[in-house]
Amino acid sequence: MDANLKKLLPFVKKYKNHVYMNVVFNIFYALFSVLLMVSMIPTLKVLFGDTEKIYEEPKYDGFIHLKSYAEDFLNYKITMLTEENGLKWALLFVISIIISTAFLKNITNYFASYHVTRLRTGVLRDIREKLYNKIIHLPVSYYSERRKGDVMARMLGDINEVQNSFFQILELVVREPLTILFSIITMFVISAKLTLFVIAFIPISGIIISRVGKNLKAKSVKAQQENGIFISILDETLAGLKVVKSYNAENSFTEKFNSSINRLLRLSNSIGNKNNLASPLSEFLGIVTIATLLWFGAQLVVEEKSLSSATFITYIALAYTILTPAKAISKASYQVKTGLAAAERVFTLMEQENTIVNTENAVEKTSFNEKIALENINFRYENENVLKNFSLEIPKGKTIALVGQSGSGKSTIANLLTRFYDVNEGEVKIDDINIKNIQLKSLRDMMGLVTQDSILFNDTIKGNISLGKPDATDDEIIEALKIANAYEFVKDLPNGIHTNVGDSGNKLSGGQKQRLSIARAVLKNPPIMILDEATSALDTESERLVQQALENMMQNRTSIVIAHRLSTIQKADRIVVMQKGEIVEQGTHDELLAKNGMYARLVSMQSFE
Repeated sequence: MDANLKKLLPFVKKYKNHVYMNVVFNIFYALFSVLLMVSMIPTLKVLFGDTEKIYEEPKYDGFIHLKSYAEDFLNYKITMLTEENGLKWALLFVISIIISTAFLKNITNYFASYHVTRLRTGVLRDIREKLYNKIIHLPVSYYSERRKGDVMARMLGDINEVQNSFFQILELVVREPLTILFSIITMFVISAKLTLFVIAFIPISGIIISRVGKNLKAKSVKAQQENGIFISILDETLAGLKVVKSYNAENSFTEKFNSSINRLLRLSNSIGNKNNLASPLSEFLGIVTIATLLWFGAQLVVEEKSLSSATFITYIALAYTILTPAKAISKASYQVKTGLAAAERVFTLMEQENTIVNTENAVEKTSFNEKIALENINFRYENENVLKNFSLEIPKGKTIALVGQSGSGKSTIANLLTRFYDVNEGEVKIDDINIKNIQLKSLRDMMGLVTQDSILFNDTIKGNISLGKPDATDDEIIEALKIANAYEFVKDLPNGIHTNVGDSGNKLSGGQKQRLSIARAVLKNPPIMILDEATSALDTESERLVQQALENMMQNRTSIVIAHRLSTIQKADRIVVMQKGEIVEQGTHDELLAKNGMYARLVSMQSFE
C-alpha cells in the first residue's frame, strides 16, 4: 500500500461506519446492475416467442440447480400468465421485473453515494482542521523560508485533490471490480467458451492503459508546486498593490504571473490529455472486444445453435456493461496518481517538525518578579551569527532601549524573547528560569508586542483589540483605547468599537492602526512590553500621539524599546548601543553623550537605524 494512503487511514477510521455501509450498498449495486441485464432475457424471449412452456411448478433441488430452477420457475409463471390472461400480461410481468431491478440498483447507488459523501466531507474537514492547526503552530522561522502561496495551495487545492481522488478508491476496489466480477460470472454461466475469449483481452487492455498513465504522478507534483507559485504571486500583488502601481510595475508583475500560469497550463494540458485518454482508450478496446465477440458468438447462435438469440443479445449487453466500470477504473486510477502527489504535499507540511515547543518539564509561570537575562547568546538565521556572545540584563520595572544601525541584531532580541526563534547557544532567562522551560502560552502571556507593521485583521475594532483578552468588556476596551490615544477617533466612527477596519485595517491611517495595536497591548496588560520600531513609519503628528500612548503604556512596566526616535530613547533607564550583534556602549542618554562615541554620532544624525 502507498505510504500516503496509510497516512490517510487514521482520518478514515473515524468514519468507518460510512465506509462499511458504502461497501455493502456498492456490493448490492454491482449485483443489481448485472441482474438488470439478466432480466432482459425473459423479456426478449417473450417478444421472440422463444419461451419454453412449462405447466407444472418446478421444485427447488438445492443451490447447485439454482440456475435451472430460476429459469423453469420464470417460464412456468410466463406460461400461466399467457394461458390465463394473454401475452400482454406475460410481457407486463417480465417488464415489472426489469423496473423492480432498476429501482433496487438505483436506490442502492443513492445510499452508497450518501455514505461516501459523508466520508469525503468529514475527512476533508478533519484534514483541513489538522493542517491549519499545524500551520498556526509552526514557528515563524518556517515561513521566512517559504512562499505563503505554496502553503495556501496545499490547504486549498491539494486537500481538494485528495478528497476528489482518494475516495474514488472505494469505487475502484469495490463497486466497479464487483460489477465486472458479477458480469463475468454471469457470462460464464451463459457461455464459458465466449467468456474465456473475453478474459484473454483484459490483461492486454490493462497493459496499454497503464503505459499511457506513466509519469503522471511526477507531473502532478510539478503542477501543484506551480499552483503554489502563482497563488503566491497573486498574494504579493494584492499586498503590495500601491508599490506596484507607484513604480509602474504592472507589466513586470503581469509578465511574472503569466509566465507561471503558462507553465501551469502546459503541465495541466499534459496531465489532462492523459486523463482524458483513459476513458476513450478503454472504451475503444472494449468495443474491439465486443466486435470480435459478435463475430465469434454469431457462429454459436447460427451454426452451432448452442445459444438462443435472446441469450446472446443479453450476453453482448453484459459484455458492454463491463466497459463502464472498466472506464471508471482506468480514469480513477489516473486521478488517484494525481491524488497521491497532492497527498504527499499535504502530509509533508502536516508532518513538518515544530522546533519551538514546550519542553517535557516546562512550568507555568504567571508572574514576573526580578529580571530578564540574556546570557552569552549566539544566534544565526543562516550561517553567520547575528548575535555574538551577547549578554544583557533587564531588571523588572526598567525601560531598556536598544539602538544601532540596521542589521545590528536589535529585532532579533525581540524574536528570541518571545521565542519566535530559539537561541543557537546561550540562554534567555526570566527570573533565572530558562524560557525554554516555561510553557509557551504563559511566556507569551507575560509579554506585549508592538511592531512597526500594525497588523490588524478583517474584523471590528473590538475584535482586533480583544485578541489577547477575548472576554474583555466594552468598558475595558474603551479604557485601553483612551490610554492608547485612540478613542478620540474611534468614538467618531459610525459604529464605534463595532466598526469593521477592513482587510489589514485598510480603512484606517497608519497612525490610527498603530494606536489600535498599542490599545491591544494595553488591554492584554502584560508585565513585559516589547516595542519594535513602533513609530518609525509614522508622520510627525501621528508619532506625537503614538509616542504619548507608548509612554502611557510603559508606566510601571518592564519595557524593551527598539530603535525609537530620540524622544523615547532619552527617557530610557539604560540605552544599549549595538553593532554587528555586539554591545559597543551602554548607559543613560547623558552618559553616552558624554562618551562622544557611536551613540553621540547617532544622536547628531537623528538616526537610530
